Amino acid sequence: MFPVASRTNLERILAEDAPHGDLTTERLGIGASRGEMIFRARNAMVLAEAESAAELLRIAGCSVSVEAMSGDRLDAGATILAATGAAASLHRGWKVAQTLIETWSGVASAARAIVDAAREVQPTIAVACTRKTAAGTKSFAVRAVRAGGAGMHRLGLSETILVFPEHRVFLGDEPLATTAERLRAAVPEKKLVIEVKSVADALDAAEAGFDVIQLEKMPPEGVSEVIADLRYSSRRPIIAAAGGINSGNAAAYAKAGADVLVTSAPYLAPPKDVAVTISKGAA
Repeated sequence: MFPVASRTNLERILAEDAPHGDLTTERLGIGASRGEMIFRARNAMVLAEAESAAELLRIAGCSVSVEAMSGDRLDAGATILAATGAAASLHRGWKVAQTLIETWSGVASAARAIVDAAREVQPTIAVACTRKTAAGTKSFAVRAVRAGGAGMHRLGLSETILVFPEHRVFLGDEPLATTAERLRAAVPEKKLVIEVKSVADALDAAEAGFDVIQLEKMPPEGVSEVIADLRYSSRRPIIAAAGGINSGNAAAYAKAGADVLVTSAPYLAPPKDVAVTISKGAA
């Protein structure tokens, strides 16, 4: 079972939507009436954040039955969850829970499309999503990416070593091998990752001792060339292809031999449509 968003996060997004109550429901005088609300997938999707949406609805005062789990592939019309409670509770949680599932199921579905395309060619390839999430949404993004079968490339700056060309501009003429040696001594338990933009730089980084070579915006042909040139090297670093990776080109990069595909594309995916019906009179 996937983890659920923290209660603090769920209470915060509920409060954003109804900071001073639900004026319409209150003025109509229907808040105490009992009802039932059912969420269904309008089209095929990979589901994400169903558990968080259910918990949000519980915080709003509903009783909830979860019918599908994050990571499930749903057909059109599949039931996601059902909630019962007072109309005030149903309306308080309705749109926030719906948007939560729609937004992050879009991310999960896009991640799964990249994973499926790549693994059809190379079953062991990894797909990893970047830290380039919208501010304040990282915990949701991580769960959605995982629901789609991908992993995280980096959660943030604090726990990984990734040397960008933008770091190296401050290092002057320091040889790459010296940079790798200094980093290895400073953080011996960490893998050393470096981003490069040419085949020559990739080979230099491998010779210098980096564990992972991230090929930035290099075409599949360039990835193949790097891997071919490393075939007879004394060490074979992990090769990650990054920049512009999506479901349309993932297979080409997998065929080229990349070990990891690094992508931000799922975060830009459109939401998946969730149909919600509310009826009166359920216990």
